[in-house]
Amino acid sequence: MAEKDIRERIKEVAVEHFNTSGYHGTTIRNIAKDVNCSLPMIYYYFNSKKELFDEIIKKEYFEVLKRQAALSNTSNIVDFYTKFVYNLNFLSNYDKQVYRLGIKVYLSFDGDQELMEIMDEWEKTILPRHYQILEPHLKDVDNGIAIVRTLVHLLETLIESIVVKNRFLPEEEVREEISIVLRGCE
Repeated sequence: MAEKDIRERIKEVAVEHFNTSGYHGTTIRNIAKDVNCSLPMIYYYFNSKKELFDEIIKKEYFEVLKRQAALSNTSNIVDFYTKFVYNLNFLSNYDKQVYRLGIKVYLSFDGDQELMEIMDEWEKTILPRHYQILEPHLKDVDNGIAIVRTLVHLLETLIESIVVKNRFLPEEEVREEISIVLRGCE
């Protein structure tokens, strides 16, 4: 197996273990067993379980988010959010598991203090970021902040359904939900 392939395989197996057993219940020994490699091989690529977990969250999770946002590039705001959520249905199994793990850290169910602080800082940017995206579309609307907050809560619910509960949401259903919140913002 090529060096890059082993590193990627280690991360794939680790994501499965972290999702199933949590950070504290996962061992490097179990990951090595399922990768079919030695403990030293794991430590060749990652100095510790924390380093492995951190890379998955700090790099992979935020990379999945960036890729999803880039796929949704459109000027119509309902289309933008519909595509963002709907395209989550088609994430690879690995990306879905990374996303699910990121949500667990975001909700403080897993990880360590450092990662939770990173997620807390990221969380502080969510409302301002969505307000910035929606601002050009909120000119004829009375309570833009309420719309943004409601949209963010709806997005969290839809994302939870697709990523955490592993349910397929049809595009029409996603669009209908988002259109209700963004009525008058188009």
